Amino acid sequence: MNTKPSFFLSRENLLYLLAAGAPIAFTAWMSLLNNFVVEVAHFDGEKIGILQSLREVPGLLAFTIVFVLLIFRQQTAAYLSLILLGIGTALTGFFPSTIGLYTTALIMSVGFHYMETLHSSLSLQWIDKARAPSFLGKLSAIRSFIGLGTLAGVYILMKFLNFEYQSIYLLSGGITIFLALIAWLGFEHFKDDVIQETKLFLRKAYWLFYVLTFLAGARRQIVVVFAGFLLVEKFGFTVENMVLLLIVNTIINMFAAPYAGKLIERFGEKLSLRIEYLCIVIIFILYGLAQTKEMAVVLYVIDNIFFTIAIALKTYFQKIADPKDIAVTSGVGFAINHIAAVFLPVTLGIVWIYSHSAVFFIGAAIACISFFLTFLMVGKEE
Repeated sequence: MNTKPSFFLSRENLLYLLAAGAPIAFTAWMSLLNNFVVEVAHFDGEKIGILQSLREVPGLLAFTIVFVLLIFRQQTAAYLSLILLGIGTALTGFFPSTIGLYTTALIMSVGFHYMETLHSSLSLQWIDKARAPSFLGKLSAIRSFIGLGTLAGVYILMKFLNFEYQSIYLLSGGITIFLALIAWLGFEHFKDDVIQETKLFLRKAYWLFYVLTFLAGARRQIVVVFAGFLLVEKFGFTVENMVLLLIVNTIINMFAAPYAGKLIERFGEKLSLRIEYLCIVIIFILYGLAQTKEMAVVLYVIDNIFFTIAIALKTYFQKIADPKDIAVTSGVGFAINHIAAVFLPVTLGIVWIYSHSAVFFIGAAIACISFFLTFLMVGKEE
């Protein structure tokens, strides 16, 4: 007879806990990074650029999770990944040198990207297809809530309690490690319903999922890199303005994500994605035409809301996939999504020099292609 408390016998509770653990370390790491590398490590533009590129490499190599699964079960690999994320974050403040920061960033990033891949895989395997959109929406809301709390905590610790960078990195990384250990030692080690493939592959049947995933990564890079840059360069946003906007977006996502899941359940993945892509086409065109700060801010917030519908691509894959392919394809999909992060910022950065608007019009064209590709989606809407 199992004597564990009922909380630790639920797969859904485990997914909630893992979703809460990752943003604590990652949000703290990201929110402090630029100031830390300048004020403490004395990085110049070249070193910061290399650091950010190195941080994206594990995302590009997320497909290597298949080799990890040759040794560990998915649940155990998720715990180890979360611990690795915590360790990389906790050590960051102790190694404020070029090599030290490159090394800790890689450790942190490997843990984060493997964790995201495994968490997505387990969610799609453990949650019933009919409830998956709502559940993924709840997970997104939890991440936003924890991220918001972490930002507030970092602000209070530094502003009022005079915590140093080293202490905050150690604390946030330590909390993430602690939650990983609670999950590992407390939760039931659930039996896999379907034994996952442990060979790397690309399936012809999933080609549309691969393409839409790549295009989604490209669109996201345009928003992450250039939408914020537009606010700063063209409209003179300060650091305080950008932090406030980030907080507003996080709060909105916290409430909007569950409704996005319900929308997908009601209207299906195909229609939901068409709505998302069509709206993003309009948003990018308006970005390119924006002449006022207020218009750019409104577009930035609305765009963030529509990206919560992107979970429909995951649940579409869940419906068309062979259950044994989910773990490997989640890793491959994560890697495909990150391809754009390697080359697109540099390429469009050159375009940006000549025309800000052209960058966003290219984004509109990418979203338009995604929209038309949804008419090729197959599989029964459940």
